[in-house]
Amino acid sequence: MSYVNWTRNQPDRLRCLSHGPAAPGWRKGAADVWLFEPANEGTVTDLPHDGKLADGSTPATPDDLFRRLEALGIATSTVHHPPVFTVEEAKRLRGPVEGAHTKNLFLRDKKGRNMWLVVCLEDREVNIRQLEGKLGTTRLSFGSPERLMKYLGLIPGAVTPFAVVNDKGGAVRVALERGTLEREPLNFHPLDNAMTTSIGADDFLKFLEAEGHPVKLIDFG
Repeated sequence: MSYVNWTRNQPDRLRCLSHGPAAPGWRKGAADVWLFEPANEGTVTDLPHDGKLADGSTPATPDDLFRRLEALGIATSTVHHPPVFTVEEAKRLRGPVEGAHTKNLFLRDKKGRNMWLVVCLEDREVNIRQLEGKLGTTRLSFGSPERLMKYLGLIPGAVTPFAVVNDKGGAVRVALERGTLEREPLNFHPLDNAMTTSIGADDFLKFLEAEGHPVKLIDFG
């Protein structure tokens, strides 16, 4: 239901299990599967973007993120694994990492003026229409790869709330499933889907506050 759930389908096609309206470049396949087909028929690393943020700067690297966390006095631990593009791949390849694992939905409203990064437990089934009510918005759809790079400095497959480090203008709001905080530590990609970083719940909230992205807690059920 987000870029973290994408998987390689064909060299020029990415698949995302989802519901709701499609962003430009998406078409609906069978069994509620949305397919994104880049116009240039490239691979996952060739998706159309210029690799720059909205302000023209270069996105932060994992090392930049780790230095920021250290400066905030936040301790984390990180494991390396093969790149993962789906929840199923992550379960199989990340190893025995305890705590909460998540799926991360990068969403925008119809006019693109409001953007959300929704973080929920990895096995959570999310109904986009119901989610709109929880967020107090309407007409949500998935943000395009170009928008993902422009505002969060990410490529599909690496979506993570740590990416607010790239959103200096606060354009993207963060919503977090409340129950995630009850399963410490919390685990997210540190801007790279070949790594998983564990962080305490209080430290995660501290990081978001320090980056100017106070979280909106939401409940599913």
